[in-house]
Order: sequence, then C-alpha cells, then structure tokens
Amino acid sequence: MNSNTKLKGKNVLITAGAQGIGEAITKHFIDSGANVAIHYFSSADTANQLKDYAVSKGQKAIAISGDLTKEVEANALVEKTVEVFGGLDILINNAGSLVSRKMLNELEAAFWHKVMDINLTSMMFVTRAAATFLTKNENSSIVNLASLAGRKGGHPGSLVYSTSKGAILTFTRALASELGPQGTRVNAVAPGLILGTSFHNTHTTKESAAATIEGIPIQRAGNADDVARAVLFLASEYDGFITGATLDINGGVYNM
Repeated sequence: MNSNTKLKGKNVLITAGAQGIGEAITKHFIDSGANVAIHYFSSADTANQLKDYAVSKGQKAIAISGDLTKEVEANALVEKTVEVFGGLDILINNAGSLVSRKMLNELEAAFWHKVMDINLTSMMFVTRAAATFLTKNENSSIVNLASLAGRKGGHPGSLVYSTSKGAILTFTRALASELGPQGTRVNAVAPGLILGTSFHNTHTTKESAAATIEGIPIQRAGNADDVARAVLFLASEYDGFITGATLDINGGVYNM
C-alpha cells in the first residue's frame, strides 16, 4: 500500500473497521502512519489483529466493541477514543447493513426502523459525539460510506437500505455546510459492486454479480482496496477544497 504522509500521527476512528471495506480502510490508515480506533460489533478477532498490527508499527491503536444504534454506546466509543488518543482528527462512518432483502409489500415497521437505525441513526449518534472533538482542530475530516444504491435505488428488495444510503448523501451535504466554518470537511463515498466482502457474499448471488459486471464499463467488479484508497484521499486533504461531495466508486456504471 502507498503511504500517505499527511496521515502520520493523525487520530482516526473507523466504525465497523474490522470487516469488509472497513478492514481495508483500517489497514490503509495504519500503513499511512495513523493511530486507529477500530470499532467492531462482532468481529473481535480481526479487530484485535489490526490493533496488534498498528502497535507493531509503533502507532497507537484500540479495538472497541459497541452497538452504535444505542446512543450511550456510540457516545462511549468516541469518548474512549479521545481518552486514549488525546484527540480526534478523522471520523470514518462505515457501519451499515442491508440486513435482508424485503419488497415493499413485505415491510414491517420494525424492519424499516432497524435498517434506518443501523445505517443512518447510528451515523448521527457517532458524528454528533465526535464533532465536538473534531472542531477543536484547525482542520479535521469526516468520510461517510454511502452506496451506489443510494444513487440508483438498488436491486429489488433493497428499498429500505437504498433509502437510508440516499439519506446519507444529503446528511453529508448538510453536515459539510454546518461544520465547514469550524474547520471540518465532510465527504462521502458511494461504492458500487465491491466483491470479496461479507455484504455481497451474503446478499448478492453469483448470477447477479455477473450480470452487473457486464454493465460496468471497465468490465470488473471493485474490491475493498479501491474504496479504501478513495477514503484516505478524502480524509487527508486537510488543505483541500473538497467538502460536501460524494465520490462514486463503481467502474463507471453510474456517474453524475
């Protein structure tokens, strides 16, 4: 991995940082010299392996479990990070899930709220808790993980997930306006078909993936490193002019 010297010594919190795209993001930050707080929900072993890897390179690292749909646990995640690192420079809001595919006529209120809480409410909780510490810096950064589904609407059965990811695009723009005067840039990435992750291993069939790849101009699916490189770029451009933007990572299948 290429090292990003702008990130050396920076304090970074990554939600769901021990699986799939989050794991790749965490590895890239570690290799760029950052201190990492790795949030996890169920992937304790990987989180601790990443922590040990960072420490072996002479950097600070902690692994913290938590259910971020619970306000008190989201607050505790941020507080523990700041307690250990002494501050916070970058927040990566990566936690999210489709949960399962359900068509409109199958939706129950409980399922709607569950998906919205996992993808959107949890992001608000963590961001609200982190913003106070981020704005203590002259420059700081937030990167939110949205999805191509938030642009196009997703495949059948992903109505709630797609709606929540579309809301993240607006959440990002609104936050950029609100936090910009305080020195915090806020951007998002919207990944398309990223194979090799538990998300697509669980929710995307081989047939569906093959059909999607046929429509991608560069004729391949993405991988977690494709997303991680973009996240690091957006996070590290402290003197940059990019905020309120969403970077589409989909091989050209959708652009605007």
